Amino acid sequence: MSESAPPLAAVQTFGLTRFYGAMAALSGMDLTVNKGDLFGFIGSNGAGKTTTLRILATFLAPTSGRAVVLGHDVVKDADAVRHVIGYMPDFFGVYKDMEVTEYLDFFGACYRIPAAQREKTVSDVLELVGLSEKRGVLIGALSRGMQQRLGLARVLIHDPQLLLLDEPASGLDPRARIEMMEILRELQRLGKTIIISSHILSELETICNRVAIIEKGRLIYSGPVQGVRDQMSQGRVVFVRVASDPAHAMALLQASPEVVEVSALDGRLKVTLASHDTDHSIIAARLVQGGAKLVELREEELGLEEVFMRVTQGETQ
Repeated sequence: MSESAPPLAAVQTFGLTRFYGAMAALSGMDLTVNKGDLFGFIGSNGAGKTTTLRILATFLAPTSGRAVVLGHDVVKDADAVRHVIGYMPDFFGVYKDMEVTEYLDFFGACYRIPAAQREKTVSDVLELVGLSEKRGVLIGALSRGMQQRLGLARVLIHDPQLLLLDEPASGLDPRARIEMMEILRELQRLGKTIIISSHILSELETICNRVAIIEKGRLIYSGPVQGVRDQMSQGRVVFVRVASDPAHAMALLQASPEVVEVSALDGRLKVTLASHDTDHSIIAARLVQGGAKLVELREEELGLEEVFMRVTQGETQ
C-alpha cells in the first residue's frame, strides 16, 4: 500500500521577526499551516498574534525573515497574496447607514467582480453566513453578532482560499459565538484554510484540528490539539480512589519509579506520572500487588485552556 502524500502548505514562515523600536513583537517564528487546516492561533494579549496575521495579510512588513502564502512571498508578491486571502481584523469599521446588500456590492466592485455576477455572489455569501433574511436591513440595525457575520461575508466576497480571522468571536454572546464557529466549520468543509486567533480556548479546542501557542513573540508549540497536551503538560495525571487505608496506598505509589508526585484531594489520590508514555494500568498493578483495594482509577483530561495556563506566564508586552 502506498503512503499518503504529505500535506501541502498554505502558509510558511521562516525566521519571521518584527521589531517595534527596540521591542521584538515576533522573534524568529517558523510556522507551517497546511491547506485545509482550521488552525487556532493562541496567545496572551501582546504575544504577537495580530502582528503575525497583519504580516500574512501584507499590511505589515517583517523586520527580517519571510512569509509565503499559497506560494507567494508576502513582500515580493503582495498583490498576488491579497487576491487569495480574506483578512478580518479584530476591529473593523462598517458603514452603518448602508443596507447589507449595498455594503457587500460595494466590496464586490472593489474586487472588480463584474456587475452581472455581483448579485449572485452577494446572495451566496449572505446565505453562507446566515444573513439572507437581513439583505435589505441597514447595517446599524444589526446586532453585534450579525455585524461580525457581515464582516465575514465581506472577506468571502472574492472567494479567497485562505481566511485570516483575528478574534472573530470577540465580544459576542454565547449563542452568537456558537453560530460563528459553526460557520467556520462549514467553510472548512468547503475547502477553505482558516487561521483564527482567539482567547476562547475551549471553542478552539472543539473546532481546530491544529493549533499554535505563541508567547512574547516566540512560537512555543505548533501541531495537533492532542499533541499540545502531551508535550506541554508535565506527565499524565490519574485520580485513584481506594476502599482501604489511603495512607498505605499513597506510600505504595510514592515508592513506584513511574510516579513523580502523589497528593490527597477530595477523598482521592492525585497521581502524576513521570511520562506520558507510562500506561496507567501500572498504577493499578502496584496498588493491587501491595494489598490496596482499588475502587476507581481515572485519567485527567486536560483542556486546552488549562494547558495554555500551565505553559504560558500570561505576560503581555
